[in-house]
Amino acid sequence: MDLTGSIHDILVVFLGLVLILGGLGVVLFTNPIYSAFSLGLVLICVSLFYILLNSYFVAAAQLLIYVGAINVLILFAVMFMKGSEFSNDLRLWTVGDGVTALVCTSILFLLISTISDTSWYGIIWTTKSNHIIEQDLISNVQQIGIHLSTDFFLPFELISIILLVALIGAISMARQN
Repeated sequence: MDLTGSIHDILVVFLGLVLILGGLGVVLFTNPIYSAFSLGLVLICVSLFYILLNSYFVAAAQLLIYVGAINVLILFAVMFMKGSEFSNDLRLWTVGDGVTALVCTSILFLLISTISDTSWYGIIWTTKSNHIIEQDLISNVQQIGIHLSTDFFLPFELISIILLVALIGAISMARQN
């Protein structure tokens, strides 16, 4: 996506903030359905980052696989659980929470120090014209399509049948409850 520098920077900062808030929502919401929806928001933001990086196929795959399949599967699993399994216990802090906070904080500071110590000036940014990018994208998508319809045809069809059986099973289990 060819954007001017200021618009690109504003979008990156906005998506970064939404990504951070969504990640906090995944961790801090006590209702697992809200956490799953926050996870969907995080995965959509990651897909939008891929669009900003001109990686359209990876963005589409991110949306289809993670948001469309994995997050929906998580929502199905959460909705099959009974509401009584979620404890309304208001214990604010446990030993496990303290250990987790200590480990996560140390990893955060390790990442911050690694990023600040890294020399980013040696990275060479290459730009291609839009015509070359479109040709590369078309050839990559065509190659994936050729492999899916020839070499990986049987596994591709078997996976679709397994997903269909799982969907029918989930529907039948939901109707029994």
